[in-house]
Amino acid sequence: MNIFDYFFEDKQHLEKDFVLGPKETISFKELYTNSIQFAAYLREHIGTDKNIILICPNSVFFITAYLGILKSENICIPLNYAIEQGNLDYIVKTTDSPIVIAAKSLSSKLTFKKSVRIIKEDVLTKTADFKIGTIFNFNFDPNKIGEIIFTSGSTGKPKGVMISHKNIMANTDSIIQYLKLTSDDIVGVVLPFFYCYGLSLMHTHLKVGGSIVLNNTFIFLGSVIDDLKKYKCTGFAGVPSHFQILLKKSLSFKTSEFPDLRYVTQAGGKLHSIFIKEFIDAFPRIDFFVMYGQTEATARLSYLPPKLLKDKIQSIGKAIPGVSLKVMNNEGKIAKTNEEGELLAKGDNIMLGYYKDEESTLKTIKNGWLHTGDIAKVDADGFIYIVARKKEIIKVGGKRVSPKEIEEVILSLPEVVDCTVSGIPDEILGEAIKVVITTQNKVDQKLMKDKVLNTCAKKLSMFKIPQKFVFDTSIKLNATGKKIVNP
Repeated sequence: MNIFDYFFEDKQHLEKDFVLGPKETISFKELYTNSIQFAAYLREHIGTDKNIILICPNSVFFITAYLGILKSENICIPLNYAIEQGNLDYIVKTTDSPIVIAAKSLSSKLTFKKSVRIIKEDVLTKTADFKIGTIFNFNFDPNKIGEIIFTSGSTGKPKGVMISHKNIMANTDSIIQYLKLTSDDIVGVVLPFFYCYGLSLMHTHLKVGGSIVLNNTFIFLGSVIDDLKKYKCTGFAGVPSHFQILLKKSLSFKTSEFPDLRYVTQAGGKLHSIFIKEFIDAFPRIDFFVMYGQTEATARLSYLPPKLLKDKIQSIGKAIPGVSLKVMNNEGKIAKTNEEGELLAKGDNIMLGYYKDEESTLKTIKNGWLHTGDIAKVDADGFIYIVARKKEIIKVGGKRVSPKEIEEVILSLPEVVDCTVSGIPDEILGEAIKVVITTQNKVDQKLMKDKVLNTCAKKLSMFKIPQKFVFDTSIKLNATGKKIVNP
């Protein structure tokens, strides 16, 4: 089955609005018609099995083009609308993409080779009366690639994660099941759709017949809070920085009432316990889902049920339905209780591999198991705890240090909004510990440094105490909402 047909299985005539918001709306019926007309247009003018790049902020146009590409049996490559020219050139060349579909406001900022055809969003006016004479393949192979999502690795060139139609269906079904989503659900969307977490919101709510509220201006916290209330959102999804900013930078968030908000989800990195506790203390009746995932797993791998949050607050929970997780030690055996090792995953949501990168694929997927690159441990009850990324582990004088442990201690100080611990080269120790600290307001840096050092000295071993300090008053975010660490 094509993922398009899976989404619209019984919703192609639904008059209900799928997209809500102050700027634009569209019903399921209109979205189905517009998307399938666009698919027919692509089939006639471009053909099938082409890599089609889509560069556009969250909008009705993005959703229409995305669904149309998938239905047309082409492959969608959604890219960051703030992409650098160098990365764009690399991706266009790597994917041999003959087509770029771009928002009008963005296409003028980027340059393309003459061989690349640019389709701007006003194409929808041309396809509105397009007669659907195309015969679509209803015996479609769901194992075909549906999309390639490029990961923004911290080093080297980005990798293209190949996601099949089957991968999307499997992960969508699992998320719907554990979040108990229905047609009554409305989610506030601040996550971009070129990011797998953002796409999962679109996928799940399309499938259940729910609705989404688009907000591309998270920086204006008041608009996010207003949208949650005005459109009676039952759900909200964010990465750690979204919750940190709402809790620490908004004057009204914690005192606001959200009578319709049933749950929130958090993924895209670890949100430290102090912020989770602050949220659930402020909103005890709202379910808080801690989740874990990777682009290589389409989106989601595990979740922690809200009722267990207080008892297992550091945990990422257990595997979502349809997924198996295990921790393997250095000897290649299943780790014992609380023994550290690499987290491995298996399921129908695991990617096909990295595009044109067989070497990395073979290193990442072995015997059907995805090697996540995360160091984890499992407690006596079977709950999983992420210790650190393999690349994040700092070795100070030969001793292994997890940045997360130090960050938890520093974040206990009321002045601290955020902090990031990393390793820097050191001639004597091999690596020394650096911390970037974001505070509420400008502070006396010497006094703040002394306070941090005193707090760390009370709670950490001497070799875990930071040596270098950097202070800031704002969290620098990338386009997905994840923080950018100062050099």
